Amino acid sequence: MNRTAEDLDRLVEEFRALPATSDRKREIVAELDDVPDALPFLIAVVADPGEYDLARVEAATILRLWPPDDPATRRTAGRGLLTALHDPEEDLVREYAAGALGPYADNPAVHQALTAALRSDEEPLVRDNALAAVEEAGPSDARTDVLRALIQDPGLGRAAARILTAWGRKPDAPPPRPPLSGY
Repeated sequence: MNRTAEDLDRLVEEFRALPATSDRKREIVAELDDVPDALPFLIAVVADPGEYDLARVEAATILRLWPPDDPATRRTAGRGLLTALHDPEEDLVREYAAGALGPYADNPAVHQALTAALRSDEEPLVRDNALAAVEEAGPSDARTDVLRALIQDPGLGRAAARILTAWGRKPDAPPPRPPLSGY
């Protein structure tokens, strides 16, 4: 269903009037999945640590499934998801934020955050979702290096090897040598 600007305004107003933990907030966010003008609102919801966790999860899901085409809005969405990924109080939100970062992985800050999550996040589901985001992002030299570094990881090593193989990259290949410079 295509919503109008008036629909968006009405739903945002309703959202803001609801109690903090009302599940209607999640429903409203879900209703905005096909409204391009809702992107700033969705980004604000996912990035707000004081917002209802399930509304934030829904916003992260929408941002993963329908990432913005506009480069500036895409960067803003990536930053919003990074803010959610670093929320120490909400593991569920962090899991969904990590999984939603695939379409934004070419941004160096997102790549760095995914790498950090893969290597050292204490929450296994955040690590699993970060791995899924890297897989969704597809092959690049930087992502290949990250996955090769994970091969020995007891939790993610087999999945990293599977992804590398699916990408046509050898899991055990040594890193490329830097080019020799002239003497």
